[in-house]
Amino acid sequence: MFSLVDVIFNIEFSLVVGVMTSLILGLLLLLIKVPNTEYSKKISNTKNTIAVCFLLCTVFFFLTLRYSGIPDYDVFSSLMMFVITALSSVILSNSLINLLATESLDTEKFFLNIGVVAAVSYVLIKSFWWDDGWQKVTVISVSIFLFIIQGAAYIRKFIRSYRRSVKQLELYYDEEEDSKVRWIRFCYIIMMLTQMFILVYMLLPRGMMKVYVLFYSLFMLYFAANFISFLGSHKLLLDAFAHKTLSGQEIIQLLNERKDNKEKKAQKEEQKGFNDAEFRKIEKALEKWVMEERFREYDKTREEIAEELNTSKEYLHLYFATRKRVDFRTWRTELRIDYAKKLLLSDRKSSTNIIGEMSGFSDRANFYRQFVKMVGCSPKEWRESNGNPDSAV
Repeated sequence: MFSLVDVIFNIEFSLVVGVMTSLILGLLLLLIKVPNTEYSKKISNTKNTIAVCFLLCTVFFFLTLRYSGIPDYDVFSSLMMFVITALSSVILSNSLINLLATESLDTEKFFLNIGVVAAVSYVLIKSFWWDDGWQKVTVISVSIFLFIIQGAAYIRKFIRSYRRSVKQLELYYDEEEDSKVRWIRFCYIIMMLTQMFILVYMLLPRGMMKVYVLFYSLFMLYFAANFISFLGSHKLLLDAFAHKTLSGQEIIQLLNERKDNKEKKAQKEEQKGFNDAEFRKIEKALEKWVMEERFREYDKTREEIAEELNTSKEYLHLYFATRKRVDFRTWRTELRIDYAKKLLLSDRKSSTNIIGEMSGFSDRANFYRQFVKMVGCSPKEWRESNGNPDSAV
């Protein structure tokens, strides 16, 4: 008699789970409608690409299952899973990088990469039926080598894209906003670890591939769940990626170098002392803004803050760069920390997390990090020492 464990821990059962999981998730992603925003084309393309990837996994899971019962089936299923991970790592890597990138990706390179992986995969699967010899060993060795090189290249590309996107977010919202894209980085780490683990399972004793197939199904479920959750709350993040924000140097370059009528007029007004008048207006508006404790509001874009101060985002940034010699984000963070220091002592019933949120920090880790950086102790230590951490025992 076969036990329940024997039935479950079976390569065919694992492949059936893979077929059902990838098929359902692929169709679900295709059916989800993305809200019509400025960024909707990019996110819709990403969604559809991930869906196609899952449906391709369905096809390969099914093909693997179809050959069940052939001699050395464990070896064949290992090669098929290697092909699945190689293709999906290309597609999913490009999808997440496209989600973060401020510019469009090179589709020609993407399809060329897919073509190369498909060609190598075809030869690899054909080699299963070859006689054992140096040709078969060479094909497998070259395939593994290319797989590792491909993974390393995409990891490097993702890191660059992630850093640029975080910088773009911070410029747009004037906040430390890495928490909003942290899930993408974590998902990518899980994805690449899952893809690379195929090499480990290929070296394990026969019969272990069924565990990896189940594990891969769980990975697809985890990946899809995070992405679907992101789709439900994407606007705040994606609007930042959809706009081109400017640094202080770019603002100065904009005022000095652009030749259209608007910039020429701005240069003439600057010569007449327009900047001084504009800066005085900004200074008065900032005084009122601070009195109203508007610095406690978070998830405000630079355009929204500039509009509240009755100026432009370029002049607001230029004012802080030339007059205060500090960027707006640092200046506002100091106001928030000062407010939090007072609140920690006056409102001892509220937790430090609540205090951070009331002070304008949307992320508790960022509040803790900024507090320690500016005050020299944690919020808890500040409260327990009654605002005198140096004298605490």
